[in-house]
Amino acid sequence: MGRELNPRIGLFDIKEFVELRPGIILWVVLNLSFAAHQYIHLGQITNSMVLVCFFQIWYCVDSLWNEELVLTTMDITTEGFGYMLCFGSITWVPFIYSFQARYLAFHPVYLSNFVVIGIILLQCLGFWIFRGANSQKNAFRKNPEASSVRHLAYITTERGNKLIISGWWGKSRHINYFGDWLMAWAWCFSTGFENPITYFYVVYFTILLIHRERRDNHMCSIKYGKDWDKYCHRVPYRIIPYIY
Repeated sequence: MGRELNPRIGLFDIKEFVELRPGIILWVVLNLSFAAHQYIHLGQITNSMVLVCFFQIWYCVDSLWNEELVLTTMDITTEGFGYMLCFGSITWVPFIYSFQARYLAFHPVYLSNFVVIGIILLQCLGFWIFRGANSQKNAFRKNPEASSVRHLAYITTERGNKLIISGWWGKSRHINYFGDWLMAWAWCFSTGFENPITYFYVVYFTILLIHRERRDNHMCSIKYGKDWDKYCHRVPYRIIPYIY
């Protein structure tokens, strides 16, 4: 996991750079390369490849555009910079997350217009939840009295922290995870159903999100004590509203 939280060389934050730059940019490059490979060998780019590349490049650009929101995530604020984070950011992310595009480069899939519309709607729903929730929390963290968030109800803990219990964050404690998860399904559905290996990502991502939620819940329980119990009573669902 690493021992140093935010190693720096002067003003250069090594962990922030590794977390956001090389892996995400390589992911985009790989996707475009797979699309080019399909075009060279097939003479066209299938609608499934267009969906996967567009969705994932959109996701990458959004991550870089909203870089300040990444700075409040558990990877940056809590985990030390070691082999796991470095390997995950530089190797695992680009080569595993681009697997749908790689599969489609060698196994073209043609989707019906009905399926394409359904997948686009799923992606847009996931992104709306994911970006809306993260932006709302960031705005509240910056200034709880801002016009866009001052209507939100919250619990003030004994430590002085404010825990939102309405808006997006009244739906579940990690509603942003739910949006992220829906987008993962959209990427996998774009590959069709001929080979289950293309669904490895959504299975892995589900396990990752559940593990992160459980770990975060444990840490917050220690940090906030009885205030966290009150919060969980007000916001009972962990990730998926009314289900989990």
